[in-house]
Amino acid sequence: MRYVSTRAASADASEPFSDILLEGLAPDGGLYLPVTYPRVDAQTLTRWRAVLAEQGYAALAAEVIGLYIDDIGHDDLLELCRRAYTAEKFGDPQIVPVTRIGDEPLWLGHLSNGPTAAFKDMAMQLLGEFFEYELRRRSSWLTIVGATSGDTGSSAEYAMRGRDGLSVVMLTPAGRMTPFQQAQMFGLQDPNIINVAVDGVFDTCQDLVKALNADAEFKHRWHVGAVNSINWARLVAQVVYYFACWLRVTTSADEQISFAVPTGNFGNVCAGHIARSMGLPIKRLIVATNENDVLDEFFHTGRYRVRGAVETVATSSPSMDISKASNFERFIADLFGRDGATVRRLFDQLARTGEFDISGTAQFTAVSQQYGFVSGHSSHADRLATIKRLWTTDQILIDPHTADGVHVAEQFAGDEQIVVLETALPVKFADTLNEATGELPPVPPRFAHIGEGPRRVIEMGDDLGALKKLVADTVGTLRA
Repeated sequence: MRYVSTRAASADASEPFSDILLEGLAPDGGLYLPVTYPRVDAQTLTRWRAVLAEQGYAALAAEVIGLYIDDIGHDDLLELCRRAYTAEKFGDPQIVPVTRIGDEPLWLGHLSNGPTAAFKDMAMQLLGEFFEYELRRRSSWLTIVGATSGDTGSSAEYAMRGRDGLSVVMLTPAGRMTPFQQAQMFGLQDPNIINVAVDGVFDTCQDLVKALNADAEFKHRWHVGAVNSINWARLVAQVVYYFACWLRVTTSADEQISFAVPTGNFGNVCAGHIARSMGLPIKRLIVATNENDVLDEFFHTGRYRVRGAVETVATSSPSMDISKASNFERFIADLFGRDGATVRRLFDQLARTGEFDISGTAQFTAVSQQYGFVSGHSSHADRLATIKRLWTTDQILIDPHTADGVHVAEQFAGDEQIVVLETALPVKFADTLNEATGELPPVPPRFAHIGEGPRRVIEMGDDLGALKKLVADTVGTLRA
């Protein structure tokens, strides 16, 4: 299996998995995709149903991800998956259990029982294993420079802390995370973890990371890689739980279900798009946004219009307070038949003008008719009402991002089964849960002392030069 940039002129410049694993963004500024998506048929799905039931989630992960990797042996890949997905780490031998919401044809895919109580653990735990494996194989090292709106950072840091050859520099929007999220990250004392609070919003942080990656010489000198969902390895790990949820809800290989996915950076739902492209019987991919509704606007109008920092609203589902969806470029590449020149033109236009518009084109018609995308958004009041109702009627407690997903899913509910992908455990957003239910959410024992102890965080402005100096100084000291 070979990989090519979304902006490549042809597939001639393709690379193997192990190279793009350590690279993050492609040199031309695009994102990596496999040259083609492997297809699975009914016979394979039937076999995978038995694999999940008899051997567990890790074995299923090795089967799915193995279709995308031909430079790591199957036995090694299976061992990496088994180390990543354990009952001890995820609190349940199923790893991703699925439960029904009352009597409705709605289900919750529980993705948030990992070490940091967020769905990002599903990919990050495996990414840590991949990185350490490949760096040892090459006798090399890697500097992770990432951006987070709340959950990616802690998931990455808990997956990478203490690992040989790995350093993490994680950018966060100052004052935009919940106290729990801040405590998870800033409380880490590991020398290979460096937290940076940037004066701005998530997109400010994400733009700094992309600009750093665009400096090829600096990136090469300091071995800069990525853990954001711009990294293909993280995205392909997320594809697995779509198969797992589908297998747990259905009984036959031709049975269709839909997924409702809270999303801001388009990584989570992009994994669903990939699973559907592989042949998983997904009827619809329901994109749920909050008040930062850039993606909802696109799916209704064909106009993709990013917002500036001033227009990016701070909401009660802060991990979705994003106005530039990095992974969206992967979907646009597929939508335009991997025409790298068109993708480059559209995203160059986006960089210049802040928008592009494909309304009235055959491609926009295909968004829903061929690719199954629909969307909706919700408000703070919607989230509170959804959380309160599910707690009152069904004794189900969900976080505000998952509430976005449930609220939007119910707008499309009919006869089909819909799995809402859980984003995080309620404990990460205690103030909003208290506002909705009048009660603070329960604190899992492993987080009982999360707010105690010293904090390590560096404050920084929107300054690429300062970020480069920080990386050189801190990583240079660690590598000395």
